[in-house]
Amino acid sequence: MARTERSSTMVSTLDPKQIKAGLAESHLDNLHTSVWVFDIDRSRVVWANKAALSLWQADTLDELIGRDMGADMSVTVAQRLRQYQEDFISHGAAFTELWTLYPDDVPTTLDVVFSGYRFQDGRMGMLCEARAQSDDAPETLRSAEALLHTSVMISLYDLDGTPLYCNPAARASQLDATVNVASRFVHVADFNDLMTQLTKHGACRRSVRVRTTDGIRWHEITARECLDAVTGNRAFQFSEIDISDLKETEQRVRYLADHDVLTGLPNRNHIQSTVPDQLRTAGLTGEGLVFLIVDLDRFKVINDTLGHAAGDELLIQAGNRLNEATADRGSVARLGGDEFLICLHGSNDSADIESFCADLQDQFKDEVVIGNRKFLVTLSIGVSRFPDDGEDLSTLLKNADVALYEAKEGGRDTFRRFSVSLRNKIEKQVNLENDLRQALEAEQFEVMYQPRLDTTGNKIVGGEALLRWRHPTRGLLTPAAFMSTCEETGLINDIGEWVLTSVAKEQHALERDGYPITLSVNLSPRQFKSSSLVTNVLTLEERTGCDPKKMELEITESMLMSSDEAVTDLLFAFKERGFGIAIDDFGTGYSNLAYIQRYPITSLKIDRSFISDISNNGAVTRLIMSLCRLLDVKAVAEGVETTDQLEWLRVNGCREYQGFLYSPAVPISEFRSLLASPDKQAAEVVHFQQKVG
Repeated sequence: MARTERSSTMVSTLDPKQIKAGLAESHLDNLHTSVWVFDIDRSRVVWANKAALSLWQADTLDELIGRDMGADMSVTVAQRLRQYQEDFISHGAAFTELWTLYPDDVPTTLDVVFSGYRFQDGRMGMLCEARAQSDDAPETLRSAEALLHTSVMISLYDLDGTPLYCNPAARASQLDATVNVASRFVHVADFNDLMTQLTKHGACRRSVRVRTTDGIRWHEITARECLDAVTGNRAFQFSEIDISDLKETEQRVRYLADHDVLTGLPNRNHIQSTVPDQLRTAGLTGEGLVFLIVDLDRFKVINDTLGHAAGDELLIQAGNRLNEATADRGSVARLGGDEFLICLHGSNDSADIESFCADLQDQFKDEVVIGNRKFLVTLSIGVSRFPDDGEDLSTLLKNADVALYEAKEGGRDTFRRFSVSLRNKIEKQVNLENDLRQALEAEQFEVMYQPRLDTTGNKIVGGEALLRWRHPTRGLLTPAAFMSTCEETGLINDIGEWVLTSVAKEQHALERDGYPITLSVNLSPRQFKSSSLVTNVLTLEERTGCDPKKMELEITESMLMSSDEAVTDLLFAFKERGFGIAIDDFGTGYSNLAYIQRYPITSLKIDRSFISDISNNGAVTRLIMSLCRLLDVKAVAEGVETTDQLEWLRVNGCREYQGFLYSPAVPISEFRSLLASPDKQAAEVVHFQQKVG
């Protein structure tokens, strides 16, 4: 009705004479006011007086009746007319609204009064009276059209909550546009809170659950005090948008932040956020708490023999069995790798602990079936008790880990409790700290590089710098063996500065030799607390000749989420100087989508846990890559080990990857060989596939 064209394809079955018989024909035809009757069901004018014929630019009533008003009618206008019809039927409503009609494609804006008109066949039509042509400014006319067509739900209520106006979007959402606004809220406390804030501040915004024609949905409501333009009385206006999809996504991401993607168990993040409160409560009540770190003895053998898919299946089955054994006595979480944590509530009696550990081991007496093969898996368990073995989570976990180490050293398939006799393990930690201090001076550290490739041409486009320690007696050590000690002691600042400078020099050397690729360096949370970090980074170009645009600084997702304003300022300072900023292991912590875009991120490195089980994690991985495209951020997949994974990444638009499919981290000499020998690259990939196949 907001836009019409002439057509004779369909004519109403109603007789115009029947219509006129009920309308005092002689008076209506002589009125200067345009009056017509509209059949909503058939989108036809079925009667009009002379003024209306002139308005619609129709020579005769038959010509006007022959027009199909629905031929060019927008969905929004059709929806609005159906809303009118429902309200005519339910409570005899009448409406006065500013409408723009399009007779012969010429816009004509009128104040139109709409009321119900019952046809002889019982259907509800609409009597339309155009009172006067509007002289409103173009801005007013356009705002009225926008209000009609917008998807934002806008409604007006008096101070008692009685509806005064609903635009089409709001009317379509509401179950009953005549009832008090409070009845729409699922929780009355949400409504009361919103009204309290509205009264206090004159405006407020709340995300609440409301009842709608689509069921219970999440709406973000912006409420403001205003005046009713008709009566001049105080009123309040709601502007609502449906955020249900966003809420579901946030809940999913929050779940992933606190749960292990593979097993569905709570993860380390969940432990660190919940256990401290449990310890405080236990300290007040005297309740005993027992912590058991459980390690799967044969995991590495299975993982290396059958591959990561089999290893993942073992972890899933192990998590299920541990859950079954723990039942309602406590909780099970996955710490990472093949380690699980069980927190037992209640008694910490020695006999009770021994009985529980025996029950755990009984759960694994039956062989684990993976594919068509069976494996016997045993457990090593380390135990610490609160408060005897520590009063904080860090100490309790460290002591349980010491006990676990003793259990493994004692032949596996057993458990050990932390005791004074095990404190000599701490001596080893002290020795490790001393060795680390000497290692930097003795130049025992070296930087290896894992290639980063584009997914389309499989060409090396960068490398991740990874620290290794060539220990004089223990051989080549990865950061897992010493990095936590570096963090705890503060040695990470000196070691991190050495790594950063070494990589910057190597970037300069590579570019000088014709390899202008990007090198990335990991920065730890402890480094960001050092006052020297900003100077070390911002003087790199001057000190080493590196190109900051070819250097990328990697930070963890958890560090980003817990960072303060000072960290944020540093990231922007680094980005302004030209350095790239990457989030490492993305997806293992909770990142609100709106939160991420506050930072100068250039790359998101998707954690290998998503890639290793891409068939189940594909939807979430695509969500992360969509986020990257939305924020114009490069997506990099970590831990790619199969050609199927690589093909999936190509198809789904991931730009870069790294992983054992191409190469592990290698010394710089081998890295340069890979850059110089594309044929060798292909041979390496084939060799790896044969090795794991």
